Amino acid sequence: MDKQKIVWITGASSGIGKALAVKFALNGVHVAAAARRKNLLDSIKGELGNNSTFFHGYKLDISDFESVEAFYKEISGNFEVECLINNAGTTSFQNAIDNSFDEIKNIISVNLLGSIRAIKSVLPGMIERKSGTIINILSVVTQKIFTASSAYSASKSGLHAYSKVLREEIRDKNVRIINVSPGATATDIWPEGALKRYSERMMNADNIADLVYRVYSEKSNMVSEELVLRPIKGDL
Repeated sequence: MDKQKIVWITGASSGIGKALAVKFALNGVHVAAAARRKNLLDSIKGELGNNSTFFHGYKLDISDFESVEAFYKEISGNFEVECLINNAGTTSFQNAIDNSFDEIKNIISVNLLGSIRAIKSVLPGMIERKSGTIINILSVVTQKIFTASSAYSASKSGLHAYSKVLREEIRDKNVRIINVSPGATATDIWPEGALKRYSERMMNADNIADLVYRVYSEKSNMVSEELVLRPIKGDL
């Protein structure tokens, strides 16, 4: 018997990740929602009503690379991971001179290396099946310079470059690699003061999730490889 297909979403307890997990589950897609805050995942599942059966919450620290591989082995024992959405992210909003090395290491570990570890976990199976989708939720920092974001920009730009090279290396394997680079979105990654000041100009996480779901649903020989999303009034 074929395994049930599932979409693995990292950083799924809040913000864009939560919106993605809810969107997919409400559309009858099984979701492996992974995050450090398992209590928030449990709350999301409780809010989904009859669609809660499509939501599977797992505690996972994406910066713990051995745990990422073990997690993939656990879920792939019961499901076929047809799509990975690398969404987990963190930042510090400090100038480069003020960032401690520990802060930089954490940002790179979560945003870049953890995502690569997840990609390397799912990729062999996708290549073997000649089918699969990897979606990276990046940032508009891959397109434009923003101060007080040096480590964050390095991590997101690094994942962007890695994915573009990987895409060309596996062009003939029928695995889609999609990079989504949103501008300012109203999530709890922002300091409270910034949310209060700019929230009306920011995009909504649900709108990001709607677009990602549409792109995921494209099953023809066409793929939307690079998407840049900005608030209609422009960057902050």
